[in-house]
Amino acid sequence: MQKKLFIPGPVPVHPDILAAMATPMIGHRMKEYAELHGRVTAGLKKVIGTAGPVFLATSSAFGVMEGAIRNLVGTRCANFCNGAFSDKWHDVTRRCGKEADAIRFEWGTPVTPEAVDAALSTGRYDSMTMIHNETSTGVMSPLPEIADVMKKYPDVMFIVDTVSSMSALDIPVDQLGIDSCIFGVQKAFALPPGLTVFTASEKALKRAAGMEGRGYYFDYVEFAANDQKDNTPSTPCISQICAMDRQLERMFAEGLDVRWARHRELASHVREWVRARGFELFPEERYCSRTLTCVRNSRGIDLAWLKKKLGEAGFAFDDGYGKIKGQTFRIAHMGDMTGADLDGLFMAITTIMPELA
Repeated sequence: MQKKLFIPGPVPVHPDILAAMATPMIGHRMKEYAELHGRVTAGLKKVIGTAGPVFLATSSAFGVMEGAIRNLVGTRCANFCNGAFSDKWHDVTRRCGKEADAIRFEWGTPVTPEAVDAALSTGRYDSMTMIHNETSTGVMSPLPEIADVMKKYPDVMFIVDTVSSMSALDIPVDQLGIDSCIFGVQKAFALPPGLTVFTASEKALKRAAGMEGRGYYFDYVEFAANDQKDNTPSTPCISQICAMDRQLERMFAEGLDVRWARHRELASHVREWVRARGFELFPEERYCSRTLTCVRNSRGIDLAWLKKKLGEAGFAFDDGYGKIKGQTFRIAHMGDMTGADLDGLFMAITTIMPELA
């Protein structure tokens, strides 16, 4: 049975995108690929607000997140951790043999500008990592305010994961001063997984050029050299890039402002529904994610049972992640979803549990 996905990713993929992936194959060193690559990166620059290079990597996002560590961390890294995936990024940093400290926050709370300032003011770090939208807890940290703090530390690499937020709201990379912005495509971009997009500022490329042991597959310098030819260092996922080409067309046809507003409306719709049924939001509302809602299981329902029943009815539902599994549940509202899609899920829930009607 094909299930309607309301999990934090992957999310449903529009038939137009699936059709684009069936485009006849081309060689990645042919001019046809260079034209495709150049068109896609130009479109992505408009979406993410950068005049700098945009690189296409055939990988999950964690591949490039590791690559950022290998390319940009010199002396010591501050990993700001407020959930499972930012904790994992700290683990990746240490496994890469880099000196690093985890600056931890209680799950359900954001990375704060004050904590960033306090950590970096010690002068111990030449780089920092943070996840803008921590999907394990449904928390979106205040990136513009943190970016203002980062202006005080121009020698510290500002490395940001926007895997589950990019394209759901305006994240102007150049204006924010992000040195390397990393995001996958299986969440708000609503593509199948397998392609990761990342940026590198001039400062980041200079740091990478002098970094020993940065590897090959995610070598920022190699990506920059190949980008000059509208290409990639190694064979790219061409079908995925065709899908991105089509999705960019669809996004510009919708209008970025309209797309961002739709994501705001979807988030509000979900939160109104859960609160009307006596549930509480897991994070403080002003820090709630724009792309998924993490809900406290304040009514004490059997989430594993609900997940099983929804699966039988053709819906994929998430009953919490990691140490808050069963204590929370998460509903995604991103990509090409509509209010009608969400209402279909809500109807299925109330059919299974009439007491939530």
